[in-house]
Amino acid sequence: MRKLTIIVALLASVYLSAQELNCTVTINSDQIEGSNKQIFNTLKTSIEEYMSQNRWTNMSYAEHEKIECSMLIVVQKMEDNLFTCEMTLQSRRPVYGTTYTTPLLNFKDNSFTFTYQEYDRIEWQQNQFTTNLTAMLAYYCYLIIGHDQDSFQRLGGTPYFQQCEEIVNMCQSASMDNSEQRGWLAFESNKNRYALINNLLDEAFKKYRNYYYEYHRLGLDEMSGNVTNGRARIAEGMPVLKEAFRARPATYVINTFLDAKADELVDIFSKGTDKEKKAVYELLMDIDPTRQNTYEKIQN
Repeated sequence: MRKLTIIVALLASVYLSAQELNCTVTINSDQIEGSNKQIFNTLKTSIEEYMSQNRWTNMSYAEHEKIECSMLIVVQKMEDNLFTCEMTLQSRRPVYGTTYTTPLLNFKDNSFTFTYQEYDRIEWQQNQFTTNLTAMLAYYCYLIIGHDQDSFQRLGGTPYFQQCEEIVNMCQSASMDNSEQRGWLAFESNKNRYALINNLLDEAFKKYRNYYYEYHRLGLDEMSGNVTNGRARIAEGMPVLKEAFRARPATYVINTFLDAKADELVDIFSKGTDKEKKAVYELLMDIDPTRQNTYEKIQN
């Protein structure tokens, strides 16, 4: 009986120390000519294992607590083991007391370029650059975990965003092909990996990150008990988005928030009061007019 108890305890320990991510990878190679597609299957499996089987934190995650995420990689060109791709990353978390999962990230990387040969080991080594692919994947693992933690605790994602920053700094000084350096450089674009993590760790955007927590924990998670109060809490904090946008119109982090939340905001406020609908619609149109057709559904 005692042996059985020990075995159960050991199994529970393994169960609770499960890795943080449950990542599904899809690779679209339709633009690449040729019949040998095995390399893409191998790459898909390797990336999924890298992201889902590595441990990225010291926290304990039960199997049902793993962060659900997905990665779509569209291969545009493959030449001499250099893959030129676009990548879309999505992550989500459950909303308390419901079967609904809310999107946390919906991020597109147009500079997802890396060298890879079939059966190359994709292995992350802390504080050491190995390949651009391993660095980008590690960056996105920490980005996913950081957003998840920010949604549960005020500024809870900071240690993981700092890990992203360390990876950015390491990649800026690493020796790699010019095409692989794209996305890491400070003055290359205001919409790249450097710009996003720079925003997230900037003191100027601390109010935004506090709102990110309030949106999820004090808004969405409360809506199962009181829809009206939860929706009002989300609406109450939304001027923070406008404040951040006006201070820095090129702010990438506000764009990424709306990329993830635009449809959800429509669902929430299309059922709101007339006052909420008007205020939210006007605010969103002020900072994100390109999605007018989407936001008009709030008022319909």
